[in-house]
Amino acid sequence: MVKGIFVSDIHGSIPHFQHLFQIIRQEMPDAVFFGGDLLPLHLVKHGTMEKFLETTIFSEMKKIQNDCDNKIRFIVILGNDDPRMYEHLFLFAEKVGLLDYINQKTISYKKMFITGYSFVPPTPFQLKDWERYDVSQFTDVGVVPLEQGKRTIDIPLDEIKYATITEDLEQLSLQSPPRKTIYLFHSPPYQSYLDRADLSGKKVDHAPLDVHVGSIAIQRFIKTCQPLLTLHGHVHESAHITGRWKEKFDRTYSFSAAHDGPELAVIRFDTRRLQDATRELIDLS
Repeated sequence: MVKGIFVSDIHGSIPHFQHLFQIIRQEMPDAVFFGGDLLPLHLVKHGTMEKFLETTIFSEMKKIQNDCDNKIRFIVILGNDDPRMYEHLFLFAEKVGLLDYINQKTISYKKMFITGYSFVPPTPFQLKDWERYDVSQFTDVGVVPLEQGKRTIDIPLDEIKYATITEDLEQLSLQSPPRKTIYLFHSPPYQSYLDRADLSGKKVDHAPLDVHVGSIAIQRFIKTCQPLLTLHGHVHESAHITGRWKEKFDRTYSFSAAHDGPELAVIRFDTRRLQDATRELIDLS
């Protein structure tokens, strides 16, 4: 049994992080899941990323771990807006025992497993650090190919051109029994309530854009392997458009913590009663 809190797509908002850590102190969950897009887009207010992470996130995690008798697990992946050049800061935080950084890795916890995966299918955006081709080298209308765009670390060209989310998930599925595993994804599954972008009626060169921007590979993985629970972010407006932040694929529950408003979106769940999971939008004004 895991009593969890899940957040995603905070994008460096200090008030959101401050209120989140207050909630964690009050509620004392077993684990807190961070689903990517955690870092600020601009560092003008923060000086350096090292300073932002230490003062806003890492120091608060340390205080909670020091003050609490029951150790809370902080489980983290990054998202497509998080420059990979800062990944080493999370790897060091993991090394000193502050958090679990689980991109493309599986950990065991409370007689179950947790696996993380940061990559999303190609987007219209320039930063490509956390983008992968989905099931093939196909790029949809309006998308910037992976061979173009920008990266903050060097990646072999063969990996850029030929690696796919499908192949990655095939390998990750071998690391633990999916039915006993929580999967922390940044991308939602394709053609779901969780991946609906605000693209209705929009075209590029007269070609209509697909309003669903999630991963086909993740969709197939969920339907085929039926994991215990999948957690998602990335598409901020989806819950607003569809009215749904969760979906059930046969036996698998899937939740999204992405949100397009100023509120902090917090999902609370207990793995014994996933049907009772809740999503709260907290007004910080």
